[in-house]
Amino acid sequence: MTNSLQINQKVIVARQDLQKLLDVLAQQEYQLISPTIKEAAIVYDEVSKVEDLPIGWTDKQDGGTYRLEQRDDKAVFGYSVGPHSWKKYLFPPRVRLWSAQRQGQDIQVTPETPESTKRALIGVRACELSAIAIQDKVFIDGEAVEPHYQASRDNVFIIAVNCAQAGGTCFCVSMQTGPKATQGFDLALTEVLEPESHYFVVEVGTEAGAKVLSQVSHTAATNEEQVTADEIIAQTAQSMGRQLDTAGIKELLYENLEHPQWDDVASRCLTCGNCTLVCPTCFCSTVEDVTDLTGDHAERWREWDSCFTIDFSYLRGGSVRNSVKSRYRQWMTHKLASWIDQFGTSGCVGCGRCITWCPVAIDITQEVKAIKEGS
Repeated sequence: MTNSLQINQKVIVARQDLQKLLDVLAQQEYQLISPTIKEAAIVYDEVSKVEDLPIGWTDKQDGGTYRLEQRDDKAVFGYSVGPHSWKKYLFPPRVRLWSAQRQGQDIQVTPETPESTKRALIGVRACELSAIAIQDKVFIDGEAVEPHYQASRDNVFIIAVNCAQAGGTCFCVSMQTGPKATQGFDLALTEVLEPESHYFVVEVGTEAGAKVLSQVSHTAATNEEQVTADEIIAQTAQSMGRQLDTAGIKELLYENLEHPQWDDVASRCLTCGNCTLVCPTCFCSTVEDVTDLTGDHAERWREWDSCFTIDFSYLRGGSVRNSVKSRYRQWMTHKLASWIDQFGTSGCVGCGRCITWCPVAIDITQEVKAIKEGS
């Protein structure tokens, strides 16, 4: 074991020492959040040991299709992304913003104290790191800082995992967001599974990561081991399930607001909002005020919303976007075009969730292709 670790340094951690990494984080009072299997899917939830992870499982994904299958090995991270994104921990689906209590003629309003739970996010993919960076721009990089998001963001330790296989709907290479993690992590793991050895090439991303890793058995990564890890990532990049041509995409969508493809996709879209719920970057929300039966206590809650709901764009007199066509067009054009104007980056990271979890298998990459070919 080396005595000191530097940022960008790469070391080897044996498979049998992975539990020690989790133990060190738990000792530092981090809640461990990782992929695990529940309800026939790989989802993010609290874990306590390596055996809680989906060891020996993988997922098969296509448009409107998701299935778990057993692997013929004991890979710890041998799958892509499931229906959950890390957004649920940084930007929760439902948060109380304040409560108010009537006391005689006075009303006392108490803002909700932002949650400060320390969480270690384990198994964060490169596309998801990019999604977190995008939400950082929305919630904390501007003049208006969202305190609940910031409190959660300030208390996370991120263990990234470089993808050793691409999912059937992945297109992170097209969006330049993966499959290799390049920023936003404390530690990044590449799993190497060979007939006679099973280990992780671990890259140090921050001083906090170096401090944690220093308490785990490790050895310096040889050039050969680093090359092996790089080859795994390169092979993943060559096996994307989907591709998206992003050249001139903003102008393409802005100039084709009345393209007939919008009517075509509207005839298939159910406006269920699944794509926005599983998307790791969508941040639409609404607020709901509730009171008790006495009228003496009231609360305001923020909840996830979707631009696919007809009430989302409601103004006095009616909804601004009252057709399926207008709502799907708003979502895709914002995601791939106007998001760039707002935040300087695309709102899509190529995770493919919106394709997998669409009940009618609408494919954002194919919709863009159809508009491009017909324009």
